[in-house]
Amino acid sequence: MESNLIIIRGNSGSGKTTTSKALQNYLGHETLLVSQDVVRRDMLKVHDRKGNLSIELIRQIAEYGKGKCEFVIVEGILYESHYGEMLRHLIQFYNQRTFTYYFDLSFEETVARHNESSKKMEFGEESLQAWWKPNDYLGVEGENLLTNDMSQDDVMELILNQLQRNKHK
Repeated sequence: MESNLIIIRGNSGSGKTTTSKALQNYLGHETLLVSQDVVRRDMLKVHDRKGNLSIELIRQIAEYGKGKCEFVIVEGILYESHYGEMLRHLIQFYNQRTFTYYFDLSFEETVARHNESSKKMEFGEESLQAWWKPNDYLGVEGENLLTNDMSQDDVMELILNQLQRNKHK
């Protein structure tokens, strides 16, 4: 089985998890979703610093999916400085069958989207500001920037169209 890796990154509150879950639901059974928050906070309870234990576990889970799942989605803030090397390794591991997306939103748009989400009661604008890191691109070939003017439907349409086009190559 040819597996495809989908990487979805961006600042907290930008829509990564919402998009990833919608994508997993659309793509169906045996689509592996590897969420940074689940691995880092829920499974390991580690802080998001350089070299934290979640980096290796995210890599291992994503590698596990190759050849077993048609789609493997890795999503999270995934700061380039902490996770970039691991993500570039995964891109190579998946033989370039990778789709990379970064929510490149303004801080104001991020706050607006966060305030519409179910997580709005968990943390507020002050936390978003503390975690904010603009323009945190991976800098890999084909990295797609998801911008302020794109709705959730626009983002899904872009990703699904790219997956579909790749299927016909």
